[in-house]
Amino acid sequence: MGLKSFNPYTASRRFMTVLDKSHITKDTPEKGLLEPKKRSGGRNNQGEISVWHRGGGHKKQYRKIDFRRDKDGVPAKVEAIEYDPNRSANIALLHYADGDKRYILHPVGLEVGATVTTGESADILPGNAMKFRHIPPGTMVHNIELYPGRGGQLVRTAGASAQLLSKEGDLALIKLPSGEVRKFAIDCMATVGQVGNLDHENETYGKAGRTRWKGIRPTVRGVAMNPVDHPHGGGEGRVKGNHPQTPWAFPTLGKKTRHNKRTYKHIVERRK
Repeated sequence: MGLKSFNPYTASRRFMTVLDKSHITKDTPEKGLLEPKKRSGGRNNQGEISVWHRGGGHKKQYRKIDFRRDKDGVPAKVEAIEYDPNRSANIALLHYADGDKRYILHPVGLEVGATVTTGESADILPGNAMKFRHIPPGTMVHNIELYPGRGGQLVRTAGASAQLLSKEGDLALIKLPSGEVRKFAIDCMATVGQVGNLDHENETYGKAGRTRWKGIRPTVRGVAMNPVDHPHGGGEGRVKGNHPQTPWAFPTLGKKTRHNKRTYKHIVERRK
């Protein structure tokens, strides 16, 4: 795994890098684990654009990922490692002993042919999933449940990992990638290891077209607009005034928006 660069035979090739896909072992997805993915173009049910800069891009099908890891005690063999256009991480195709097939996020160190399991009998090895109750302190984990049985919702992006700091009674203390230290129920599930595809963050698109392939449209700066279109717009020459605002005059760029008093009690240390 790594990055590939190119000879600069065009201006955009000079800075473009792509991920080396030598570790990808299967080009076509498992048909039984696909779902159609409808594109909204950022529009709501009234047909109005509610999310800016969405539209175009390549067609995709959604890969159904097993975030719950609820096949307790059934061993599975890693059949293939695949690319997933819907996320930054790669995915691993598992063939379970009972004939079931499922996708999971591919962690660092999980090779084709390896065996993964779920439950308290599983070893502390990449790809194995279990409750915090059975994971020793200091272990790096990913795909963490916020509430028992809901399925993994946290730490799923490429290269991400959290650390189990300690356990006390019915609570486990986890340090998240943001630096936040948070309490979780000890019966929440997590997967051992760090999410793979570590070089994703170092990839350079090199040209505007590659962003369009992802379905992201251009962004126009507010200061380049007229006053009717944006609070930053207008003015004779360039104007430095105005606090950063959205087009609807809400504060942005650093303004804290978290107002969830119900979950304040779970946060031990704020993110850095």
